[in-house]
Amino acid sequence: QVQLAESGGGSVQAGGSLTLSCTASGKIASTIRMGWYRQAPGKERELVAVYTSYGHPDYGDFVKDRFTISRDDAKNTVTLQMDRLTPEDTAVYTCNFVGTVHPLGVAATSWGQGTQVTVSS
Repeated sequence: QVQLAESGGGSVQAGGSLTLSCTASGKIASTIRMGWYRQAPGKERELVAVYTSYGHPDYGDFVKDRFTISRDDAKNTVTLQMDRLTPEDTAVYTCNFVGTVHPLGVAATSWGQGTQVTVSS
């Protein structure tokens, strides 16, 4: 019941930057967590950055202050600013939403289609 629109993927050189945005649409009653995961070929999916119900972000250990996630609650949007990208950041980045929807407050989990991020050296 919640649709996610992702944008911002692409190809950059090492050291470059990309900005990923994800907007959730639907009859959203509450957002429990919303953010980004990634998966490279042959690797497990891993957390990139996510806002939790506590109202603060969690980051994957690999981020090391290179990425910043922000949110616009009014627009149900999270934005991931990725700086100083390296080839190891190459992966499919996928937005995730967990929350509840109107009118009954039913739990809802949605995954975006994924956007490719490729970092060349």
